[in-house]
Amino acid sequence: MFLVNNVEYATAQLWVRGDSGIKSAADLKGKKISTTAGTTAHVFLDRVLQSAGLQEGKDVQIVNQRMTEAVTSFISGAVPAVALWVPFDVTVRQKVEGARMLVDASAFYPEAAIVGGWAARNEYYDQNPKLIASLIKGWVTANDYLLSHTDEAVATLQKKHYPEVPLEDLKNQYKASKYFTSAQWRAKYADGTVTKWLQQVTDFFVHTAKISNPVPASTYFDPKPYLDIVKA
Repeated sequence: MFLVNNVEYATAQLWVRGDSGIKSAADLKGKKISTTAGTTAHVFLDRVLQSAGLQEGKDVQIVNQRMTEAVTSFISGAVPAVALWVPFDVTVRQKVEGARMLVDASAFYPEAAIVGGWAARNEYYDQNPKLIASLIKGWVTANDYLLSHTDEAVATLQKKHYPEVPLEDLKNQYKASKYFTSAQWRAKYADGTVTKWLQQVTDFFVHTAKISNPVPASTYFDPKPYLDIVKA
């Protein structure tokens, strides 16, 4: 991995039914929660459970489904809670009267965060440094334009690439993530913040999937090309 797009600040959300009696994370004990295992929603849910001193499998039952099915289970009342990511919250708001969001990923920021970014196969990455540099330069221009001309950029994206998504929904999806200027990202690369965030997610998968000899984030994340291009 060599480039980070954004922090999934509030894209992961935990929703509960109004008739579930769930008022806090602690009330999840003994409940079923639908989500898609191994995804950002699952990583977020694990953080929620930890905050309440609960353990997956011991204190709560995770129902592993594709997200469309997980949301359908929640809508039908088969489960009292669902850990999802936007824009599935739109469906929940529309179809489940009384449903409410218990917490989203922003509650754990900046101590913990899930990031989206760019990765390449090791061989390809090693053999194409100029292409990687070119991609980063193009990304910097686009990223900083998105932040300085947000309304215009989001409207263009909706018109040209996501015409099936209502503009207001796309704006809400944008707001659910946290974006930084290229200079701000540089500071987070340089001080180890990005590496720390990545390692937290790696640790989750090591624990959940019982991975032996995992590759640490300090090895699979290479900040050097970005730091070479974006000067302080």
